[in-house]
Amino acid sequence: MKVVSVNVGEPREVLWKGLTVRTGIFKDPVSGSVMINPINLGGDAQADLTVHGGAAKAVYGYPSEHYAYWRQELLDQPLPWGMFGENLTTEGLSEDTVCIGDRLTIGGAVLEVTQPRVPCYKLALKFDRDDILKRFLRSGKSGFYFSVIQPGEVRSDESIEIMSRDSQHVSVSDINRLFLGQARDPDLLMRVQNLGALPQSWKSELLRRA
Repeated sequence: MKVVSVNVGEPREVLWKGLTVRTGIFKDPVSGSVMINPINLGGDAQADLTVHGGAAKAVYGYPSEHYAYWRQELLDQPLPWGMFGENLTTEGLSEDTVCIGDRLTIGGAVLEVTQPRVPCYKLALKFDRDDILKRFLRSGKSGFYFSVIQPGEVRSDESIEIMSRDSQHVSVSDINRLFLGQARDPDLLMRVQNLGALPQSWKSELLRRA
């Protein structure tokens, strides 16, 4: 398992549907080492801190393997690394195998998996197509957010190692299925409520949807 690309970007203003929108979703690959800080990466920032960023969403990872799927789905869409707004484009991790609360060492940093990504309208802005939001959710290819347990430097081609696994064994895909109403599993829902790394807002929302 490894980091394929490290991607960062400062917020910028873009014109979309006649409106000027400030967004940090545009990320570009960088070479050399980048510091992973407690709430973001060096050279990276979020525009709207009421819904983006923060300790539970300090780093966003997206599997490089998903790009092949999207290249088939979006034939005319350029898809460079970082296109989905991810900080770390990864290899060898997936929503099916990564669990909430798992801790990973990536370079000199230790990260903890906290939640899937539910996209906002800025993903539609990035792709310039409204249908990407529903397609992204239905695909189950959400990627995963991390909190930072130990800051450290990271670079492309850095190895990723699983340091510890959460005892509840709730995968990111399990959370996605509960969120989309694709799972009716009382035992799974109980284990979700025992997850220390999952934000309370997610726990409450999944209970409501159940």
